[in-house]
Amino acid sequence: MARLLIVAAGALIDGDGRVLIARRPAGKEMAGLWEFPGGKLDEGETPEGALVRELKEELGIDVEASCLAPIAFSSINSGDFHLLMPLFACRKWKGVARPIEADALAWVKPAAFHDYEMPPADRPLAAQLRDML
Repeated sequence: MARLLIVAAGALIDGDGRVLIARRPAGKEMAGLWEFPGGKLDEGETPEGALVRELKEELGIDVEASCLAPIAFSSINSGDFHLLMPLFACRKWKGVARPIEADALAWVKPAAFHDYEMPPADRPLAAQLRDML
């Protein structure tokens, strides 16, 4: 049985209804693909706590856990592990997002997600988010 890996992801939504996605940098697995920012949970961490930490590390923004609303999840078996990725919507944060760990950021209308190649776990989230917004 494959081990379970939980990765929390965030859909930062601006006042114009655009969602932030980040491009994975060269040298990382799935480099060049666009994804929702976030990351793996550390031991003892909640998905919300991990996402608050990851958004600070990856984008340099401050988010309160109370501003994260769970809206979707994806569940993907990748062979070595089974990935469970909850997606949280966030409309309020402090600071300006910048690509600290990604090589680029894009604010995208959900209808245009199909223009960006995404990892397998992010694709169903993009479709669900497009239908919600």
